[in-house]
Amino acid sequence: MDLKYIRENPEEVRRLLELRRCPAGIDSILALDAERRALAQERDGLRHEQKGISQAVAEAKRSGGDADAVMARARELSERVKAADAELASTEERLEELARHLPNVVHPSMTAEEEVIEEWGELPQFGFEPLAHWDLAEALDVVDFKAAAALSGSRFVVFRGAGARLERALINWFLDTHVRKNGYTELSMPVLARSQCLEGAGQLPHMAGEVYVMRDDELCLVPTSETTLANLHREQVLDAATLPRKYVTYSPCFRREAGSYGKDVRGMIRVHQFDKVELFRLTAPEQSYQALEEMLAEATALARELGLPYRVKRLAAWDIAYQAAKTYDIEAWSAGGKRWLEVSSVSNCEDYQTRRTDTRARGADGRLFHPHALNGSALALPRVFVAIIENFQQADGSVRIPEVLRPYLDGLERIS
Repeated sequence: MDLKYIRENPEEVRRLLELRRCPAGIDSILALDAERRALAQERDGLRHEQKGISQAVAEAKRSGGDADAVMARARELSERVKAADAELASTEERLEELARHLPNVVHPSMTAEEEVIEEWGELPQFGFEPLAHWDLAEALDVVDFKAAAALSGSRFVVFRGAGARLERALINWFLDTHVRKNGYTELSMPVLARSQCLEGAGQLPHMAGEVYVMRDDELCLVPTSETTLANLHREQVLDAATLPRKYVTYSPCFRREAGSYGKDVRGMIRVHQFDKVELFRLTAPEQSYQALEEMLAEATALARELGLPYRVKRLAAWDIAYQAAKTYDIEAWSAGGKRWLEVSSVSNCEDYQTRRTDTRARGADGRLFHPHALNGSALALPRVFVAIIENFQQADGSVRIPEVLRPYLDGLERIS
């Protein structure tokens, strides 16, 4: 969060933190910021005097006068400036550490309650009792939960045969759609990232309990490819004329799900490793909320083309990620589970991530600014897989393949 914004709008920041149900406070930040500004003023005064002394030393040497006293004062000022710089740097480091724990601001449209803003499609009707995916997938031999548990423990999945092909078809179709139709540049990103990348993306320190950390290296498995995408232009200055930057990538994602003990233990609703196609944009600040609506439309279009009934929710302010200022969730209907499953979150993080990663852009007027960063799942697996096999199951136990995926499956129309 911008320190200038905190300093100039303390009551508004307190209101936003309360709206987010965030326990963090700003009193210590305001006090430390005042201390920092006082130290900076003192240091600048010493530097100004130091500059005058340097001129006095030069003048004394030119005139043949006694420069010893003046030089002694110059040395004293030099030491005091060094000490002031060190103290100021230490104060700024402490201030930055406190600020890192604050979430983003929230958009004015965000409230304490979520709101369903769009619904599409008719819920499927069956002349039989539809099976949940854990029974249906094993009956079709497209998923092997027992093998996954033997290999890695609970909350992992082995896709088999037509199931693995369906998973791959979804990933390829998502990527092709965003590259060919929506104008994104495809990237292939690492799934291991330095902790500073998670900090830059706004996922650390508050998500520390959810992240898998390497034992012998200072690396983490990414909880989402947003992590690396948000750091792609870290400490760079971009030409504003090249905005928006639109990227799409596929990656496996890894989450410990530490706080979900006992929740969704059957099947693959909540797993430790899952695949996702991620959209990411860097835009000029004045264009970011139009971009958010565009990205939402790109994600919902995929659900419509698959024929999956869905709804869109604008999340409550307390329910969005720390780094987000506004978030929409897309939920697909699960006929066997008789519930809505989140298959995408689309968020505008404004300048929160670009400020943390020091990603800037230079406008035509020469001024530097932090572009706005947006991200969205389009879409996340395996919940889309779940929605497909549950919603399109047939009375004979087969599953009908959505038409848009059949070219990726050599024309396969059903999994039997």
